[in-house]
Amino acid sequence: MCGIIGLYSKTPELESKLGQLACDMLRQMTDRGPDSAGFAIYRDQVEDNQVKVTLRLLDDQADIEPIRSRFADKFGESARVEQNANHAVAVLAADKQSVADWIKSELPECVITSIGSAIEIYKEKGLPGDVIDQFGFEAMAATHALGHTRMATESAVTTEHSHPFSTGLDLCLVHNGSLSNHNQLREKLRKDGVEFQTDNDSEVAAGYLTWQLGRGATLKQALEAALEDLDGFYTFAIGTKKGFAVLRDPIACKPAVIAETDDWVAMSSEYRAIAQLPGSEAAKIWEPEPATIYSWGDD
Repeated sequence: MCGIIGLYSKTPELESKLGQLACDMLRQMTDRGPDSAGFAIYRDQVEDNQVKVTLRLLDDQADIEPIRSRFADKFGESARVEQNANHAVAVLAADKQSVADWIKSELPECVITSIGSAIEIYKEKGLPGDVIDQFGFEAMAATHALGHTRMATESAVTTEHSHPFSTGLDLCLVHNGSLSNHNQLREKLRKDGVEFQTDNDSEVAAGYLTWQLGRGATLKQALEAALEDLDGFYTFAIGTKKGFAVLRDPIACKPAVIAETDDWVAMSSEYRAIAQLPGSEAAKIWEPEPATIYSWGDD
């Protein structure tokens, strides 16, 4: 079943309360996904010579100080590591790929949930409201955010299987639906160097987009190719560094609604989430057409 939300600010004034507004939307999706929830939030973009990495600590009771010291030893005293519950965000002056390789090799107690310049991904088991409270999303200012509430139907109820999934720089995907050819695609993408952490079909969709972008495709071209190569039924919301996109499969049996005002663009699995937003009564509202790409931002 699952519930999806996305919120994109078109005005700087809205950014200070975007976290609160996105959380109001996500709470409305609780009965579509009570097993777990996740949030991809784009904020505090780092400098061109820096990388931002979000980590999940595999031990909820882990002491962050040894991890912080190891980052400082490797990347210098300018390395910043801030803990948020059982996640942490590191900002480092280093090459993105070298950072990812080092973490995978030297920090087995951590798993990367996102890497890039602006993205942060947090996810956990439990009711969406509890997950929101755990990480303090409501206090976060941001340019845009995506959220997902999960009702597990094809894989285990674990934090690892929760959305959003990120397999590329500042790229994330949330998904409502099911892919029928994800096992075949996963093996093909692995041979081309795409790495996966789970057997979740949604992670394959994210990996597919990363693969297409790595071959030089634009996001629009990658999504056009997805319509040919991804077999199944789905509503995707995709986050990028500067915006987000929405795509439904050619049958479009999974629900979705989009609304837009002068201040924001929002999408959700159900209108009741959008109805929480200021000015929603005057918004342009529509159901996204099948096999049609909708996007906002510069990507």
